[in-house]
Amino acid sequence: MIVIVSVSIVLLVIAGLLISSETAISRISRSRVEDLDQSKASVRLLSVIEDRPRYVNVLLFVSTIASITAFVLVSYHGVNWLTDQGQLPLLGAFAITAAILILISYIGLGVAPRTLGRIHSEKIALASAGSARFLAAVLGPIATLLIHLGNALTPGKGFRQGPFDSQADLRDLVDMASSDSLIEDDERAMIHSVFELSDTFAREVMVPRTEMVFIERSKSLRSALSLGLRSWFSRIPVIGENADDIVGVIYLKDIVKRVFEYRDAEHTEKVEDLMRPPYFVPDSKQADDLLRDMQAARVHMAIVVDEYGGTAGIVTIEDILEEIVGEIADEYDTAAPEVEVLEDGGFRVMARMNIDDFADLIDIDIDSEEEGVDSVLGLMAKRLGRVPIAESHIAVQGWDLVAEIGTNRRNRIGFVRVIPSEPLEDMGINETDLVRDSD
Repeated sequence: MIVIVSVSIVLLVIAGLLISSETAISRISRSRVEDLDQSKASVRLLSVIEDRPRYVNVLLFVSTIASITAFVLVSYHGVNWLTDQGQLPLLGAFAITAAILILISYIGLGVAPRTLGRIHSEKIALASAGSARFLAAVLGPIATLLIHLGNALTPGKGFRQGPFDSQADLRDLVDMASSDSLIEDDERAMIHSVFELSDTFAREVMVPRTEMVFIERSKSLRSALSLGLRSWFSRIPVIGENADDIVGVIYLKDIVKRVFEYRDAEHTEKVEDLMRPPYFVPDSKQADDLLRDMQAARVHMAIVVDEYGGTAGIVTIEDILEEIVGEIADEYDTAAPEVEVLEDGGFRVMARMNIDDFADLIDIDIDSEEEGVDSVLGLMAKRLGRVPIAESHIAVQGWDLVAEIGTNRRNRIGFVRVIPSEPLEDMGINETDLVRDSD
């Protein structure tokens, strides 16, 4: 009996140490380990952190073996001893043994080792890194096999690296913190967005090619300056033969600096003389990697290309950040209704307004299926033959449609001013501006 009790105590101590190690390894950060002295222990721990789920799963597997074995030994011999020596009925012996094991499990294997693992995570992780590597080498394949078996038997997708993946645990902790009012709902959503960024691709956050504003390389600096000021874009892609031939990017500040230093440059120099090299990325690139690469390359805008090498769109650092924090607004941004009635008898409508609803609003005969467009902005783009910019203008069945900058910092067309047809001068639109639109 003494031997059985001693063995059980040893197994429970081993299980507790393994649980502390698992908690410490799960909690300690990679940056903290890198800041430690480059000793053998820290090097071993760094290799463990690089494949954290594998080692955590193995430690949990071994601690489960030790604790279950100890419980079985204590249960079997404890019930026998209580019934034989204590003269207790079988049910009473089971109840006493269960109560003792529950107490041991909750305190000895639950609260105490996990608390130690959290408080002394650095020391415990360093001390247990070598043991974790040894156990992973010996029992790792068995733990992995059991994880695959569990995923096969569990409905749903399952976890590729086991249900104890640190990212999944952190997501659950974030949800729990939000439910306990420790963090706000928007903060919870932001943290989840950071994790989801690795599953988001460049094509999902880019400005599509149909909404790109670009300029030909042979245009003068004056034309580029005019386009930049009217579109409110500070960086404009430069094309060669067509939109699939992106040869550079012109920066508004470069144009302003050059024209300020040499006034005649706006007429005598061309866009290609001042453009910067473009930065190309595939549309399948993950957003988190793209953000990191753009920061390293110190570029704000990248040209997204599809699998055939054609231009798919453009993406900026702001586009990626908005996937995390939501729409970024500034002091110029204001909320607006979908339809606003103007004093002159016209309307200001959202650029994305459905074309059929728009036709009903101003009582004109336009069919979205015949036009092949779904929105007011799409109608303008089709009639103009290019992407509308600010003050782009078309006439439709007695109404004049004028594009206006929207309420977001991406400077896209957000509204369309719809007024009864009248001379362009009365609307404050210069004919030369319209000619430049078509350039």
